[in-house]
Amino acid sequence: MLIDHLLNADALPSLERTIQFAARRQELIAHNIANLSTPNFQPRDVSTADFQKSLGHAIDQRRATFGSSRGPLNFTGNREIEVQGNSLTLTPTQPSTNVLFHDRNNRDLERTMQSMVENLATFRLATDMFKSRMDLLNTAIRERL
Repeated sequence: MLIDHLLNADALPSLERTIQFAARRQELIAHNIANLSTPNFQPRDVSTADFQKSLGHAIDQRRATFGSSRGPLNFTGNREIEVQGNSLTLTPTQPSTNVLFHDRNNRDLERTMQSMVENLATFRLATDMFKSRMDLLNTAIRERL
């Protein structure tokens, strides 16, 4: 019971969801890059703004319910993100802002690479923050024993 309370405290649940989202999105971006020159390929992506909005709503709901930053984070997802237990599934959509080429491929290399770098930065920041929180917990547990 104590471990459950520790793992649901502070920013750990939101960092966990952010890491899951960034990992799934990185797979999606890598798939887009791998098929960049495939004729008739239509790249797909998910909205980071919608994810942030859903995560913010879940955090606000947790604060309203428990009065603090402790308690389970009930992240329900949105139209592009489905939550099943402890995992996320992405349902990407086709962006309409890319350039349609003569081979009917809807691609934008610069925007795709920018998305990959931004997503990687999000993933690294979230994993670094998660690791520092877990290190603090491990230190506290070792000092107690």
